[in-house]
Amino acid sequence: MKPVTKIPRDNLNEFAEKNFDLPLFSVNQYPLESKLFVVENRDNYPIEDYISPGRRDFYKVFHISSGTGILTVGLHQYNMGPDQIAFVHPDEIMSWQTTSKETGGHFCLIHPDYFEGFPYIIKIFRTYPFFLADKAVIELTKGVSQTIDKSFANILQEERGKNEDKKEAIVLHLQMILLEAKRAGKNILDAPVSESYRHIHDFLSLLETSFQVRNPNNVIPLKSASEFAEELHLHPNYLNTLVKTQTGKTISSHIQERLIYEAKTLLSRTDWDINTISYCLGFSGQAAFTSSFKRIEHITPSMYRKNIKTSPNI
Repeated sequence: MKPVTKIPRDNLNEFAEKNFDLPLFSVNQYPLESKLFVVENRDNYPIEDYISPGRRDFYKVFHISSGTGILTVGLHQYNMGPDQIAFVHPDEIMSWQTTSKETGGHFCLIHPDYFEGFPYIIKIFRTYPFFLADKAVIELTKGVSQTIDKSFANILQEERGKNEDKKEAIVLHLQMILLEAKRAGKNILDAPVSESYRHIHDFLSLLETSFQVRNPNNVIPLKSASEFAEELHLHPNYLNTLVKTQTGKTISSHIQERLIYEAKTLLSRTDWDINTISYCLGFSGQAAFTSSFKRIEHITPSMYRKNIKTSPNI
C-alpha cells in the first residue's frame, strides 16, 4: 500500500502573501478641507502607491513627462509612461503604483463647483470622451506632450498667482489640454486586473455605496465585515485577510474610517444639526455620536464644523 502523501496547506496569511501580488495601497479619501481646484508638479509632489475609492465629484487629469507607473481606473489597468495623459471620472475607483524613481509631469483635481460662472466648461467635462474607464489614457506625440506640459505649467503659475482674472486663464489652459488630448486621440491598451485587485475594488465600491446620505431622512444601515463578505460571495476571513494584506487595515477599520468620513462630510457640506447627522449615521443618539467622533478625531463634531467652516480652503 502506497503511503498517503500529505498535501501542504498554507495558513490564510501565508496564502495571501504568496498569491496577492499587489503592492500595499493606502486608501485615500479626498481631503474635505482642500480647495475646489488643485494643481501640482509631480517633480515636487510626493508620489505614493494608493487607491482612491471616491473623490466627491472631483475630476482628475494627470500628465506624465517622465517616469512610469501603473494606473488602474475601475477594472482597467494601464502601464503608463512618458508622453501620456490620463483622465479619471469622479465615479471611478482608481489606484496608482509608481514603478520608477522619476515622476515628471503635472496633475490636477477639479470639482465642478470650481466652474461656477463657466457652465460650458463643466458641460465639456461631462461629455469628454476620455473620462471613461476603458478609454482613460491617451498616447501623445512628443510635441503635443510638451505643449500640454507647458499648459499645466501656466495653470500652476496662474493658480499660485494673484491675478484677479486667474480663473479665466486657468479655464482657457484647461480647454487647450482637453483639445490637444482629444486631437491626439490614441488610447493605449489596457489590461485586465488580477482577481485579488477585483475583490479589493468590489469591496471599496460596496463600502462607498453603503455610505451615501442623500437627505436627512436617510439612515445608513451599518454592516459588519461578515455582511460585506456575504454580499461579495466571499468567506469573511478570506476577504478580511485580503483587505488587510493589500491596504494595511482590516475591514472593520475601513468601515469605521468611512463612517467618520461621512460624518465629516455632512458636518462640512450641510447645515443639518448634530442630532440629525447622528440619526442618519445610525447612532443611538447625539451623545453616542459625539463620543465616537471625539475618540477618533480628538475634537467634538460641533468644533470640527466650526473649524472647517472658517477654513480659507473651502
